[in-house]
Amino acid sequence: MKFPKTYNLGEIAQLINAEFVGPEDFPITGMNEIHVVENGDIVFVDHPKYYNKALESNATTVLINKKVDCPKGKSLLISDDPFRDFNKLTQYFKPFNQSNKNIADNAVIGAGTIVQPNAFIGNNVVIGKNCLIQANVAIYDDCVVGDNVTIHAGTVLGADAFYYKKRPEGFDKLLSGGRVVIENNVDIGAGCTIDRGVTGDTTIKSGTKLDNQIQVGHDTVIGQKCLIASQCGIAGCVVIEDEVTLWGQVGVTSGITIGTKAVVLAQTGISKSLEGHKTYFGSPVEEAREKLKQLAHVKQIPGIIQKLKNI
Repeated sequence: MKFPKTYNLGEIAQLINAEFVGPEDFPITGMNEIHVVENGDIVFVDHPKYYNKALESNATTVLINKKVDCPKGKSLLISDDPFRDFNKLTQYFKPFNQSNKNIADNAVIGAGTIVQPNAFIGNNVVIGKNCLIQANVAIYDDCVVGDNVTIHAGTVLGADAFYYKKRPEGFDKLLSGGRVVIENNVDIGAGCTIDRGVTGDTTIKSGTKLDNQIQVGHDTVIGQKCLIASQCGIAGCVVIEDEVTLWGQVGVTSGITIGTKAVVLAQTGISKSLEGHKTYFGSPVEEAREKLKQLAHVKQIPGIIQKLKNI
């Protein structure tokens, strides 16, 4: 998430009532999660396991819950609760804006695009040319939809990330200030749910086709010309490279990569990154041929046991 202007370290520290380490006029241009941070961004970290990763990341300001040595060329914001203060910044820079219309006044809809009755188009949404938005689709604030896109009834773009911190009193939600970006020539089936990024973009690239009832988690990137069949569940921060096929009811864990032109057969559970140009099956996932051989061998076990009994 980029800020509307460049702020300095002192200004950001004042917004969240935090100490800071570094020049007061140190420039800050945005805030992001660790996997998408760039020069000028704030990243937060609240667990010693990830201190070094955050301090060595591309972020130039680290919101952290311990006084540590500040790396050269960076600045620190010292907070007793970085999760809470990251939320404060999201709330400040991306507050919720209520809408009282089905199509917001500041939404931009391209020539030739059809929006069917009862669809909701939120604030600052951009939709390209020659799209078809079917009835009861909800496109939340700040989403971007390219040209020649079809979105079928009941689909939701831009719901909040499923991201919580466990506290003694319950679960504390990390606020979502990112977007959903749908590129050109994408088809999205009925009843799909595509969550916005926490601070970055959840992206579906050009030519990809989604069947009905598919869940795509926050900050996931789906490449070009992918095919994803019904009832797949894709967690957050996944990278699916170009021309991947996921057949029905595939489940994908967070933070992994599925390589170009991989094919994943139905009802597979993916718990690790997969190389491209191969076919996979099973839970835990393996190459399909190997998994099917194992299943064939399992079927032979009763006969082997019976033969041993007869010896």
